[in-house]
Amino acid sequence: MKKEKKHSSKVSLRQAQAGDIPFLKEVYAGTRPDVMDNPLFSDKQKRDFIESQFNLQDTHYRKHYRNAEFMIISEGSLDAGRFYLYESKKEMRIIDIAVLPAFRGRGHGSFLLKELQSRATHSGKSISIHVEVNNPAKKLYHRLGFKEQGEKVNGVYQLMVWNYDQVSP
Repeated sequence: MKKEKKHSSKVSLRQAQAGDIPFLKEVYAGTRPDVMDNPLFSDKQKRDFIESQFNLQDTHYRKHYRNAEFMIISEGSLDAGRFYLYESKKEMRIIDIAVLPAFRGRGHGSFLLKELQSRATHSGKSISIHVEVNNPAKKLYHRLGFKEQGEKVNGVYQLMVWNYDQVSP
């Protein structure tokens, strides 16, 4: 997935560039309705929060996943989300997958995850992701055969793993 790779007639991935930072912040904001929809916060407070948290998250990801792929999900010519992936010898770690609210429910996440499962099967690797316990996407991961593993991290995130020797949906 290093270069732009078309996944279907609608969905493709491309490497994120420095010029994509405003879009990536918008995607991050779309994952935080608790802040963005909260009438107790001013627009400036919301912008400052998104800026701060995005920068902290981005710094963390780039420090801990040095050779990761930071990709933009596109639907046709429109940017729709982000897909961050780290691959080691034994595992593919989904660092983050997020789609703007306007593009949700169109099957993009499911399609990309099934493609990744196919790739993992051919290379004999598992796939893992930490998912917030209340994230509605957990249903998708369960449907695709991901299983919860171990204890919750900070009471908020659950590790979910898919093994290549499982039967794909």
